[in-house]
Amino acid sequence: MKNEILRMERVTFVEKGVTKLEDFNLQVYEGEILGFIPVNSHGLEELFTLFQTNMPLYDGYVYYGGEMVNSWRGPIRGQNRICVIRARSCLVEGMTVAENIFVLRQGFRQEIIPSDMLRRQLAPFIKDIGIEIEADTYVEKLSTFERVVVEILRAVVMGQHLIILEEISTLISETKLKKLYEIIRYYASQGFSFIYINLHFEELQQICDRVVLFTNGRIQKVISKSEMYNGILDKYTEQYRYMVMHHWEEKEREEKSTEEIIRLENIVYGAMEKPLSLTIYKGECIVLQCLDSMSYNNIKSVLMKDISIVEGTVWVDQKRGKALYKDIVVVQEEPTTNMLFPELSYFDNLCIGLANRVPGVCYSRKIKASIKQEYREYIKEELYLKQIDELSEKQKYQLVYMRILLQKPKVVFCFQPFKGADLEHRMYIWEQLEILLRHGIAVIIVSVNLADSLSIAQRLFRISVKGVEEIAKDKFHNIACAPWKDI
Repeated sequence: MKNEILRMERVTFVEKGVTKLEDFNLQVYEGEILGFIPVNSHGLEELFTLFQTNMPLYDGYVYYGGEMVNSWRGPIRGQNRICVIRARSCLVEGMTVAENIFVLRQGFRQEIIPSDMLRRQLAPFIKDIGIEIEADTYVEKLSTFERVVVEILRAVVMGQHLIILEEISTLISETKLKKLYEIIRYYASQGFSFIYINLHFEELQQICDRVVLFTNGRIQKVISKSEMYNGILDKYTEQYRYMVMHHWEEKEREEKSTEEIIRLENIVYGAMEKPLSLTIYKGECIVLQCLDSMSYNNIKSVLMKDISIVEGTVWVDQKRGKALYKDIVVVQEEPTTNMLFPELSYFDNLCIGLANRVPGVCYSRKIKASIKQEYREYIKEELYLKQIDELSEKQKYQLVYMRILLQKPKVVFCFQPFKGADLEHRMYIWEQLEILLRHGIAVIIVSVNLADSLSIAQRLFRISVKGVEEIAKDKFHNIACAPWKDI
């Protein structure tokens, strides 16, 4: 008989008069790896809160470790021993790996902490999972993969028998992801349970015992291991597959652009061991897959002007030495949070990238009317009257990408554009990138995970500090699992 580690029974959770979870039922068994696909994000954040903290319920019951911990009558326990690992680190910087794992756990009361003792305590855990992490390493020096492993180790040491991982694959390279799967399977065999949240069913098939489909605050479907390969989720990805197929067919009919807009020759920056050479053509989409965190951070640092190009030549419009940054726009990760200014109006947010080119754009009625007329196909008139915090998530994404379209750069660098977005919003982001491409703007996606990015790409460059490998489009299906793989 299977032992339950978590059961949520008929849970309804209401916050500020809005029903976030309704008649929510979930069972997680001891030693199980449960896949979790959020088709949309309604209620997802509140679910994370309820996993760890027993907030008052409108209806239902929550059981953890065989005991009732929450009910509609009122919480029975304040906190649950459940670990949530997300993109943002929960480790304490300025402390070592061993200190984060052992010293910060409940019940640790020693005032003098012998480093040798901590190293000895950590050694068997490191040996069990077959990785090399120094106990004395400060956590800010860890790679993303190492940070996730340390958070898992801390959860194990603290006796948190349910570990939730949210979209970890967007942060970790394919090679390291395989090693992470091994670690997860090892601890599952030791009785620890995992909820693995990911939008790609093809990835969940590789590691999960069951998969649940979450939408609008409810579990819509539970898929057993035996059902995972019979196309049961095809109807949920049908629209996405159609979009990709239509895009590829259009690109096949189009004549490949030979208009060179930027060429990099033997560029060296950061800790690169071999130079990067890359030619970007008008209106094409390229993916730069970073195989290690150093490469990813180096590219970001160059584009954000934190570090400089050491060697090499930059050609813009076939003119040598022209400023690299003039016709480039950078879209940061999770741009609806990081690239909008709530204190500014919708129109000011839209035109903020245009202000340097057209002084006074925000104050000219004539220019405002012209912009509204030009973009009426995309932007509804009533949106101009809304405050930023009144916009839906889709409207925020649209505002970010319409700002870029209005600015008309030659190249857009998008850092992990699909990160943090549910399936519905990922499709919408994909559509916005398509609009940029149709207007002749080259899109460079800088990413770690490939599944979404390759669906729109024409070329792939895999980058590490040791060098660059180019992969042709007809070879994409060999290196990524995705809903469009067999198209």
